[in-house]
Amino acid sequence: MSTPLTHSVNGSGAASGFSFSGRTNIGADLDVRPDAPLVIALHGGTYSSEYFDIAGHSLLDNAAERGIPVIAIDRPNYIDSSPLTSEGSIILANAEVIGDAIGSIWEQYGAGTTGVVLIGHSIGGAVATAIAATPQSWPLLGLATSGCLVRVPAESAGAWAALPPIPMIDLPVPMKNQLMFGPAETLDDSMPAASYPSNTLVPKVELLDITGAWIERRAETCGRVTVPVHHRQAEFDHLWVTDQGEVDEYRAGFTSAASIDARLQPGAGHCIDFHLPSSEFQGSQLDFALACAVKVAA
Repeated sequence: MSTPLTHSVNGSGAASGFSFSGRTNIGADLDVRPDAPLVIALHGGTYSSEYFDIAGHSLLDNAAERGIPVIAIDRPNYIDSSPLTSEGSIILANAEVIGDAIGSIWEQYGAGTTGVVLIGHSIGGAVATAIAATPQSWPLLGLATSGCLVRVPAESAGAWAALPPIPMIDLPVPMKNQLMFGPAETLDDSMPAASYPSNTLVPKVELLDITGAWIERRAETCGRVTVPVHHRQAEFDHLWVTDQGEVDEYRAGFTSAASIDARLQPGAGHCIDFHLPSSEFQGSQLDFALACAVKVAA
């Protein structure tokens, strides 16, 4: 069973004075296995940390069954987490602040685990990749991402740029359903409505960054990741140009990774977690996380 989480950061690092809301499966009912990692989960744009805790599609619940502690944080500018502005890349600013905050989270919650595995979806995947590409004070074991690739359809970047000139965008639900979900046969009867509690506002600058500057620096950033990498890209992802060739090009960017497992995920749209293969997908991510942790424990 998951519970709400609030974590405040002290010290003198980039996250000093920041507070983060989120959710966790850590509690008296969680029997943490001795070789478990601490998983930090980062949501994508237009979603909150509750993305990882939707009934029947919950990464936190699936991880609890395996004895793996998970903390899903609300990234800066989301829900009750502190605001963040940047004159440069908001994704890199997120990575700097969250990377420092994970050090504080690790000190408080990491006891009894072997290190940290990052799981990131969409913009959260880009943030997690940037964190993994940067030396940290805490032990990073692996990186698992989804919903981020090499390039977006030509019309997408222009569509985001044409959004109203306001800092926070409330994406209309019909548009969001069209973008985030695959065909009806890829969904159970509860979706997409069951996902709506995780819907929230998104900073416009994130949408512009992920479809612009992030794409330009993607290969360089991926090339600095040295830990094992797990990536899945949905077959029916409408936000990225998606086919096997694109996945192969994305995989090739991780030139320094200890290993890279990147594949298409059949039968799912952009938010794989909300589709019929969600248990298979999340199981694959958690198996990867355990494999990273076991190597260290051994």
